[in-house]
Amino acid sequence: MSRDETPVSFDEIRALLRELPGPDLEAAQLAEERQAQLTKPAGSLGRLEEIATWLAAWQARARPQLERPRVAVFAGNHGIAAKGVSAYPSEVTAQMVQNFISGGAAVNQLSGLAEADLRVYEMALDRPTADISEGPAMEEEACARAMAYGMMAVESGFDVMALGEMGIANTTSGAALCLALFGGAAEDWVGRGTGLDDARMATKASLVARAVEVNKAALDDPLQVLRCLGGQEIAAIAGAIIAARLARTPVLLDGFVCTAAAAVVQALDPKAIDHCLVAHRSAEQAHARLCEKIGKPPLLDLGMRLGEASGAALAILLAKAAVACHNGMASFSDAGVSGPAGD
Repeated sequence: MSRDETPVSFDEIRALLRELPGPDLEAAQLAEERQAQLTKPAGSLGRLEEIATWLAAWQARARPQLERPRVAVFAGNHGIAAKGVSAYPSEVTAQMVQNFISGGAAVNQLSGLAEADLRVYEMALDRPTADISEGPAMEEEACARAMAYGMMAVESGFDVMALGEMGIANTTSGAALCLALFGGAAEDWVGRGTGLDDARMATKASLVARAVEVNKAALDDPLQVLRCLGGQEIAAIAGAIIAARLARTPVLLDGFVCTAAAAVVQALDPKAIDHCLVAHRSAEQAHARLCEKIGKPPLLDLGMRLGEASGAALAILLAKAAVACHNGMASFSDAGVSGPAGD
């Protein structure tokens, strides 16, 4: 069924949230026990150990695998781009999608290096969302349909999903989502995006504050926050996160905008993004604050702020390193190495 033909509502989304499976605690326990037996001091591989156990819990395998990773990039346009909140015009979204298809973007190189299946999903680029500073971005049906489209991107058989986005002005939408969900001042959530100067930063902050104020009466529920302030690609990411949870597929989140989509899902259910890790800390100034709010410290901090799932694709390599150590290292007994004193 095509995206335009899919009947879906927020009630159906909420019903799915009541069916979310939890982690496989037995697999996680077995993975932790194996970590304790490997030829290294306890905890000496740091977050690599955490990643291995996390993958075990959600793949339901004491020895996780990363033979079939997928990278999914969702692209959408935003009506508020016409207000000058980006250094680039909206046409760049479609142009970058073509660059993805041609293999010329950073995410193509990183996905290839990680041996990941890269898919790009266009979200009606010729029909941008409405200007959020003047009213809701989408009607409920359109938002729910975008979420359903994101859900359809999650197929069985993949070991991990790396999620990302492309969309001129979507950091403005992400900032508005965060302001509505977590409060504070607009300036707390607004960053330079594609490279704004101070004057445009001030305009962006003013428009984010206005967007939340204009839509305030409808912001009584996280899905309504997404409908009023989000974008089609952000809604699709939220849908993909939910579908990945239903499929027990672990998820690597990219930067600020992708994490904002995850924050909406967490606001619906505090445990709904337990299967997600934040791949990297974006240089977008609000991302660190957002990661603290959702309780997920990023895996990497390389000063990146490109989007397009570049950080999430890079983190697949980190996850592969975690799996290689977890599965391939010898135990103390196997290697004939003395364990910690007292063992």
